Amino acid sequence: MLLLGWQLKQGPLQKISCRLCAGMGKLQSKLKHSTYKYSRPDGIIEEKIQTKAFQEYSPAHLDTVSAVAALNSDLCVSGGKDKTVVAYNWKTGNVVKKFKGHENEITKVACIPNSSQFFSASRDKMVMMWDLHGSSQPRQQLSGHTMVVTGLAVGPDLSQLCTGSRDNTLLLWDLGTGQCVERASVSRNVVTHLCWVPREPYVLQTSEDKTIRLWDSRGLHIAHMFPAKQHIQTYCEVSVDGHKCISCSNGFGGEGCEATVGDHVGSRLKECEVEKGYSQIIFICFFLPCSLICSPDIVFHDLFSGLILFLLPSPACLFTLCLDGAGPLTSLAVGDTTSLLCASFNRGIHLLRVDHSRGLELQEVAAF
Repeated sequence: MLLLGWQLKQGPLQKISCRLCAGMGKLQSKLKHSTYKYSRPDGIIEEKIQTKAFQEYSPAHLDTVSAVAALNSDLCVSGGKDKTVVAYNWKTGNVVKKFKGHENEITKVACIPNSSQFFSASRDKMVMMWDLHGSSQPRQQLSGHTMVVTGLAVGPDLSQLCTGSRDNTLLLWDLGTGQCVERASVSRNVVTHLCWVPREPYVLQTSEDKTIRLWDSRGLHIAHMFPAKQHIQTYCEVSVDGHKCISCSNGFGGEGCEATVGDHVGSRLKECEVEKGYSQIIFICFFLPCSLICSPDIVFHDLFSGLILFLLPSPACLFTLCLDGAGPLTSLAVGDTTSLLCASFNRGIHLLRVDHSRGLELQEVAAF
Protein backbone atom coordinates (compact mmCIF):
# COMPACT_ATOMS: atom_id res chain seq x y z
CA MET A 1 0.00 0.00 0.00
CA LEU A 2 1.37 3.39 -0.97
CA LEU A 3 0.08 6.75 0.08
CA LEU A 4 0.98 9.81 -1.99
CA GLY A 5 0.71 13.29 -0.57
CA TRP A 6 2.55 16.34 0.66
CA GLN A 7 4.47 16.24 3.90
CA LEU A 8 5.90 13.68 6.29
CA LYS A 9 4.20 12.81 9.56
CA GLN A 10 5.32 14.75 12.59
CA GLY A 11 7.22 12.55 15.02
CA PRO A 12 10.25 10.26 14.93
CA LEU A 13 10.43 10.29 11.12
CA GLN A 14 11.38 13.73 9.90
CA LYS A 15 11.71 14.88 6.29
CA ILE A 16 14.84 13.47 4.70
CA SER A 17 16.98 14.95 1.95
CA CYS A 18 17.77 13.38 -1.39
CA ARG A 19 19.96 14.75 -4.19
CA LEU A 20 18.79 14.04 -7.76
CA CYS A 21 20.66 14.67 -10.98
CA ALA A 22 19.36 17.78 -12.71
CA GLY A 23 17.81 17.87 -16.14
CA MET A 24 16.23 15.36 -18.46
CA GLY A 25 17.11 14.39 -22.00
CA LYS A 26 19.42 11.81 -23.51
CA LEU A 27 20.35 8.72 -21.55
CA GLN A 28 22.84 9.61 -18.85
CA SER A 29 24.34 7.42 -16.16
CA LYS A 30 25.47 9.19 -13.03
CA LEU A 31 26.27 8.43 -9.43
CA LYS A 32 23.42 9.46 -7.20
CA HIS A 33 23.87 10.06 -3.47
CA SER A 34 20.71 9.86 -1.40
CA THR A 35 19.86 9.79 2.27
CA TYR A 36 17.13 7.57 3.61
CA LYS A 37 15.87 6.37 6.96
CA TYR A 38 15.51 2.72 7.89
CA SER A 39 13.62 1.26 10.83
CA ARG A 40 15.47 -1.75 12.24
CA PRO A 41 13.53 -4.73 13.64
CA ASP A 42 14.47 -3.58 17.17
CA GLY A 43 12.71 -0.25 16.54
CA ILE A 44 15.84 1.90 16.19
CA ILE A 45 15.73 4.31 13.24
CA GLU A 46 18.99 4.64 11.31
CA GLU A 47 19.92 7.23 8.70
CA LYS A 48 22.00 5.90 5.82
CA ILE A 49 23.60 7.23 2.65
CA GLN A 50 23.48 5.17 -0.52
CA THR A 51 25.41 5.73 -3.74
CA LYS A 52 23.93 4.09 -6.80
CA ALA A 53 24.17 4.45 -10.56
CA PHE A 54 21.24 6.60 -11.67
CA GLN A 55 20.01 6.87 -15.25
CA GLU A 56 18.09 9.71 -16.83
CA TYR A 57 16.18 8.72 -19.94
CA SER A 58 14.46 10.90 -22.50
CA PRO A 59 11.24 12.14 -20.90
CA ALA A 60 7.93 10.52 -21.69
CA HIS A 61 6.08 13.85 -21.34
CA LEU A 62 6.92 17.52 -21.63
CA ASP A 63 4.92 18.52 -18.56
CA THR A 64 3.33 17.10 -15.39
CA VAL A 65 2.59 13.36 -15.53
CA SER A 66 -0.76 12.75 -13.86
CA ALA A 67 -1.22 9.00 -14.35
CA VAL A 68 0.82 5.87 -15.06
CA ALA A 69 -0.12 2.19 -15.42
CA ALA A 70 1.80 -0.94 -16.41
CA LEU A 71 0.79 -2.47 -19.73
CA ASN A 72 3.16 -5.45 -19.41
CA SER A 73 6.53 -6.27 -17.83
CA ASP A 74 8.37 -3.90 -20.21
CA LEU A 75 5.91 -1.17 -21.11
CA CYS A 76 3.93 1.41 -19.22
CA VAL A 77 1.32 3.88 -20.42
CA SER A 78 1.04 7.36 -18.99
CA GLY A 79 -0.88 10.56 -19.48
CA GLY A 80 -0.34 14.12 -18.42
CA LYS A 81 -0.89 17.81 -18.79
CA ASP A 82 0.46 17.72 -22.37
CA LYS A 83 -2.80 15.96 -23.44
CA THR A 84 -0.95 12.92 -24.78
CA VAL A 85 -0.98 9.25 -23.82
CA VAL A 86 2.45 7.63 -24.14
CA ALA A 87 3.51 3.99 -24.31
CA TYR A 88 7.05 3.81 -22.93
CA ASN A 89 9.61 1.02 -22.60
CA TRP A 90 10.97 1.78 -19.14
CA LYS A 91 13.66 -0.90 -19.42
CA THR A 92 15.30 0.66 -22.49
CA GLY A 93 14.25 4.27 -21.95
CA ASN A 94 12.41 4.66 -25.27
CA VAL A 95 9.07 6.09 -26.27
CA VAL A 96 7.25 3.31 -28.14
CA LYS A 97 4.23 5.26 -29.31
CA LYS A 98 2.34 8.48 -28.63
CA PHE A 99 -1.43 8.74 -28.80
CA LYS A 100 -3.26 12.02 -29.38
CA GLY A 101 -6.97 12.68 -29.29
CA HIS A 102 -7.82 14.39 -26.03
CA GLU A 103 -8.33 18.14 -25.97
CA ASN A 104 -7.31 18.61 -22.36
CA GLU A 105 -5.16 17.14 -19.58
CA ILE A 106 -5.22 13.37 -18.98
CA THR A 107 -6.50 12.53 -15.49
CA LYS A 108 -6.46 8.71 -15.35
CA VAL A 109 -5.16 5.73 -17.32
CA ALA A 110 -6.12 2.06 -16.96
CA CYS A 111 -4.92 -1.05 -18.82
CA ILE A 112 -6.77 -4.21 -19.82
CA PRO A 113 -4.70 -7.07 -18.31
CA ASN A 114 -2.90 -9.37 -20.76
CA SER A 115 -3.86 -7.12 -23.63
CA SER A 116 -2.47 -4.34 -25.81
CA GLN A 117 -5.48 -2.15 -25.05
CA PHE A 118 -5.86 0.61 -22.47
CA PHE A 119 -8.00 3.61 -21.54
CA SER A 120 -7.49 7.26 -20.73
CA ALA A 121 -9.77 9.78 -19.06
CA SER A 122 -9.46 13.53 -19.40
CA ARG A 123 -10.59 16.96 -18.36
CA ASP A 124 -12.24 17.16 -21.77
CA LYS A 125 -15.03 14.92 -20.33
CA MET A 126 -14.07 12.04 -22.62
CA VAL A 127 -12.83 8.50 -22.11
CA MET A 128 -10.84 6.96 -24.94
CA MET A 129 -9.78 3.39 -25.68
CA TRP A 130 -6.42 2.80 -27.39
CA ASP A 131 -4.62 -0.17 -28.91
CA LEU A 132 -0.83 -0.31 -28.87
CA HIS A 133 -0.80 -2.26 -32.13
CA GLY A 134 -3.44 -0.18 -33.82
CA SER A 135 -3.74 3.40 -34.99
CA SER A 136 -2.50 6.34 -32.95
CA GLN A 137 -6.15 7.45 -33.00
CA PRO A 138 -8.59 6.16 -30.36
CA ARG A 139 -10.31 2.85 -30.99
CA GLN A 140 -13.35 3.98 -29.02
CA GLN A 141 -14.52 7.35 -27.71
CA LEU A 142 -16.88 7.17 -24.75
CA SER A 143 -18.90 10.33 -24.27
CA GLY A 144 -21.42 10.64 -21.46
CA HIS A 145 -20.05 12.77 -18.64
CA THR A 146 -20.64 16.51 -18.43
CA MET A 147 -17.52 17.35 -16.37
CA VAL A 148 -13.94 16.13 -15.97
CA VAL A 149 -13.64 12.33 -15.69
CA THR A 150 -11.90 11.41 -12.43
CA GLY A 151 -12.53 7.67 -12.09
CA LEU A 152 -11.66 4.76 -14.38
CA ALA A 153 -11.94 1.04 -13.53
CA VAL A 154 -11.90 -2.03 -15.80
CA GLY A 155 -14.14 -4.93 -14.78
CA PRO A 156 -12.58 -8.29 -13.85
CA ASP A 157 -14.18 -10.06 -16.83
CA LEU A 158 -12.79 -7.31 -19.12
CA SER A 159 -16.20 -6.72 -20.70
CA GLN A 160 -17.14 -3.62 -18.70
CA LEU A 161 -15.68 -0.25 -17.78
CA CYS A 162 -16.88 1.96 -14.95
CA THR A 163 -16.21 5.71 -15.10
CA GLY A 164 -16.84 8.48 -12.59
CA SER A 165 -16.80 12.24 -12.80
CA ARG A 166 -17.13 15.53 -10.99
CA ASP A 167 -20.66 15.62 -12.44
CA ASN A 168 -21.74 13.33 -9.54
CA THR A 169 -22.36 10.35 -11.83
CA LEU A 170 -21.00 6.87 -12.42
CA LEU A 171 -21.41 5.29 -15.84
CA LEU A 172 -21.08 1.60 -16.72
CA TRP A 173 -19.96 0.83 -20.27
CA ASP A 174 -20.23 -2.30 -22.39
CA LEU A 175 -16.79 -2.56 -24.00
CA GLY A 176 -18.07 -4.75 -26.80
CA THR A 177 -20.48 -2.13 -28.08
CA GLY A 178 -19.04 1.05 -26.56
CA GLN A 179 -22.47 1.87 -25.16
CA CYS A 180 -23.38 3.13 -21.69
CA VAL A 181 -25.58 0.47 -20.09
CA GLU A 182 -26.06 1.87 -16.58
CA ARG A 183 -26.02 5.34 -15.05
CA ALA A 184 -26.14 6.35 -11.38
CA SER A 185 -26.16 9.82 -9.91
CA VAL A 186 -25.93 10.90 -6.26
CA SER A 187 -26.13 14.53 -5.26
CA ARG A 188 -22.73 16.00 -4.25
CA ASN A 189 -20.97 12.71 -5.05
CA VAL A 190 -17.94 14.31 -6.73
CA VAL A 191 -15.94 11.21 -7.67
CA THR A 192 -12.21 11.25 -6.84
CA HIS A 193 -11.30 7.63 -7.67
CA LEU A 194 -12.73 4.24 -8.65
CA CYS A 195 -11.32 0.76 -8.03
CA TRP A 196 -12.92 -2.51 -9.14
CA VAL A 197 -12.79 -5.25 -6.50
CA PRO A 198 -10.90 -8.27 -7.92
CA ARG A 199 -13.12 -11.17 -9.03
CA GLU A 200 -16.30 -9.50 -7.78
CA PRO A 201 -19.04 -7.29 -9.27
CA TYR A 202 -18.27 -4.42 -6.90
CA VAL A 203 -16.66 -1.04 -7.49
CA LEU A 204 -15.14 0.96 -4.63
CA GLN A 205 -15.42 4.73 -4.91
CA THR A 206 -14.16 7.78 -3.01
CA SER A 207 -15.76 11.19 -3.13
CA GLU A 208 -15.38 14.82 -2.20
CA ASP A 209 -18.50 14.44 -0.05
CA LYS A 210 -16.19 12.58 2.41
CA THR A 211 -17.90 9.25 1.76
CA ILE A 212 -16.61 5.86 0.58
CA ARG A 213 -19.18 3.89 -1.41
CA LEU A 214 -19.25 0.31 -2.65
CA TRP A 215 -21.28 -0.03 -5.84
CA ASP A 216 -22.82 -3.22 -7.22
CA SER A 217 -22.27 -3.17 -10.99
CA ARG A 218 -25.36 -5.37 -11.45
CA GLY A 219 -27.72 -2.44 -11.84
CA LEU A 220 -25.17 0.07 -10.55
CA HIS A 221 -26.65 0.62 -7.11
CA ILE A 222 -24.98 1.29 -3.75
CA ALA A 223 -24.23 -1.96 -1.90
CA HIS A 224 -22.58 -0.41 1.15
CA MET A 225 -21.31 2.91 2.53
CA PHE A 226 -18.76 3.78 5.14
CA PRO A 227 -19.94 6.42 7.62
CA ALA A 228 -19.01 9.86 6.31
CA LYS A 229 -15.49 10.94 7.26
CA GLN A 230 -14.40 14.42 8.36
CA HIS A 231 -12.40 15.19 5.22
CA ILE A 232 -12.50 14.65 1.44
CA GLN A 233 -11.53 11.10 0.47
CA THR A 234 -8.94 11.38 -2.31
CA TYR A 235 -8.17 7.79 -3.36
CA CYS A 236 -9.05 4.14 -2.73
CA GLU A 237 -7.46 0.78 -3.46
CA VAL A 238 -8.30 -2.90 -2.93
CA SER A 239 -5.64 -5.54 -2.28
CA VAL A 240 -5.07 -8.11 -5.03
CA ASP A 241 -6.66 -10.84 -2.91
CA GLY A 242 -9.73 -8.64 -2.39
CA HIS A 243 -9.58 -9.01 1.41
CA LYS A 244 -8.59 -5.46 2.34
CA CYS A 245 -9.29 -1.97 1.13
CA ILE A 246 -7.76 1.39 1.93
CA SER A 247 -8.66 5.02 1.37
CA CYS A 248 -6.86 8.27 2.11
CA SER A 249 -7.94 11.84 2.70
CA ASN A 250 -6.96 15.45 2.38
CA GLY A 251 -6.40 17.81 5.28
CA PHE A 252 -4.00 20.39 6.61
CA GLY A 253 -1.81 20.94 9.66
CA GLY A 254 -2.41 17.49 11.10
CA GLU A 255 -6.20 17.61 10.69
CA GLY A 256 -7.42 14.84 8.39
CA CYS A 257 -4.47 13.60 6.29
CA GLU A 258 -5.26 10.02 7.25
CA ALA A 259 -5.42 6.52 5.81
CA THR A 260 -8.29 4.17 6.61
CA VAL A 261 -7.80 0.42 6.23
CA GLY A 262 -10.86 -1.79 6.01
CA ASP A 263 -11.78 -5.45 5.70
CA HIS A 264 -13.86 -6.40 2.69
CA VAL A 265 -16.30 -9.32 2.87
CA GLY A 266 -18.70 -9.62 -0.03
CA SER A 267 -20.74 -6.43 -0.15
CA ARG A 268 -19.68 -5.29 3.33
CA LEU A 269 -16.84 -3.00 4.33
CA LYS A 270 -15.56 -2.91 7.89
CA GLU A 271 -13.30 -0.08 9.00
CA CYS A 272 -10.56 -1.63 11.10
CA GLU A 273 -7.77 0.93 11.42
CA VAL A 274 -7.06 4.59 10.83
CA GLU A 275 -3.54 5.97 10.46
CA LYS A 276 -3.54 9.69 11.33
CA GLY A 277 -1.24 12.59 12.02
CA TYR A 278 0.22 13.65 8.66
CA SER A 279 0.59 17.33 7.86
CA GLN A 280 -1.15 17.74 4.51
CA ILE A 281 -3.16 15.94 1.84
CA ILE A 282 -2.42 12.29 1.00
CA PHE A 283 -2.97 11.70 -2.71
CA ILE A 284 -2.56 7.96 -3.31
CA CYS A 285 -2.74 4.71 -1.35
CA PHE A 286 -1.41 1.50 -2.85
CA PHE A 287 -1.15 -2.17 -1.84
CA LEU A 288 1.91 -3.99 -3.10
CA PRO A 289 1.37 -7.45 -4.63
CA CYS A 290 2.95 -10.56 -3.12
CA SER A 291 5.16 -10.97 -6.18
CA LEU A 292 6.94 -7.75 -5.31
CA ILE A 293 7.37 -7.97 -1.57
CA CYS A 294 6.50 -11.57 -0.62
CA SER A 295 3.80 -10.45 1.82
CA PRO A 296 0.38 -8.90 1.21
CA ASP A 297 0.68 -7.02 4.50
CA ILE A 298 3.59 -4.80 3.48
CA VAL A 299 2.39 -1.32 2.61
CA PHE A 300 3.82 1.98 1.46
CA HIS A 301 2.97 5.48 2.56
CA ASP A 302 4.00 8.31 0.27
CA LEU A 303 3.84 11.88 1.48
CA PHE A 304 5.32 15.04 -0.05
CA SER A 305 7.30 13.22 -2.72
CA GLY A 306 8.48 10.75 -0.09
CA LEU A 307 7.84 7.02 0.00
CA ILE A 308 7.41 5.31 3.35
CA LEU A 309 7.25 1.54 3.64
CA PHE A 310 4.89 0.24 6.32
CA LEU A 311 4.02 -3.19 7.66
CA LEU A 312 0.42 -4.00 8.49
CA PRO A 313 -1.32 -4.46 10.82
CA SER A 314 0.93 -2.56 13.28
CA PRO A 315 1.54 -0.38 11.22
CA ALA A 316 5.33 -0.39 11.70
CA CYS A 317 7.47 1.82 9.47
CA LEU A 318 10.22 -0.12 7.71
CA PHE A 319 11.74 2.31 5.25
CA THR A 320 11.52 5.93 4.07
CA LEU A 321 12.78 7.32 0.76
CA CYS A 322 12.53 10.93 -0.42
CA LEU A 323 12.24 11.92 -4.09
CA ASP A 324 13.43 15.46 -3.62
CA GLY A 325 12.42 17.90 -6.34
CA ALA A 326 9.72 15.60 -7.71
CA GLY A 327 6.90 17.67 -6.25
CA PRO A 328 3.63 15.93 -5.43
CA LEU A 329 3.59 12.29 -6.54
CA THR A 330 0.54 11.64 -8.66
CA SER A 331 0.34 7.95 -9.55
CA LEU A 332 1.91 4.53 -8.88
CA ALA A 333 2.13 1.26 -10.79
CA VAL A 334 3.90 -2.09 -10.43
CA GLY A 335 6.37 -2.57 -13.31
CA ASP A 336 7.59 -6.12 -12.68
CA THR A 337 8.56 -8.36 -9.76
CA THR A 338 11.20 -5.89 -8.51
CA SER A 339 10.13 -2.52 -9.90
CA LEU A 340 7.69 0.30 -9.23
CA LEU A 341 6.79 3.25 -11.46
CA CYS A 342 5.96 6.55 -9.80
CA ALA A 343 4.63 9.60 -11.67
CA SER A 344 5.35 13.06 -10.33
CA PHE A 345 4.31 16.66 -10.80
CA ASN A 346 7.75 18.10 -11.54
CA ARG A 347 10.11 15.34 -12.71
CA GLY A 348 8.25 12.89 -14.92
CA ILE A 349 8.19 9.19 -14.02
CA HIS A 350 10.58 7.57 -11.54
CA LEU A 351 11.72 3.96 -11.72
CA LEU A 352 12.06 2.49 -8.22
CA ARG A 353 13.68 -0.84 -7.43
CA VAL A 354 12.87 -3.05 -4.43
CA ASP A 355 16.10 -4.40 -2.92
CA HIS A 356 16.07 -7.35 -0.51
CA SER A 357 19.86 -7.62 -0.15
CA ARG A 358 19.91 -5.67 3.12
CA GLY A 359 16.48 -6.31 4.51
CA LEU A 360 13.92 -4.42 2.49
CA GLU A 361 14.86 -1.16 0.76
CA LEU A 362 13.56 1.00 -2.05
CA GLN A 363 15.95 2.70 -4.46
CA GLU A 364 15.41 5.19 -7.26
CA VAL A 365 17.37 3.92 -10.26
CA ALA A 366 16.05 5.97 -13.20
CA ALA A 367 13.76 8.78 -14.28
CA PHE A 368 12.06 9.51 -17.57
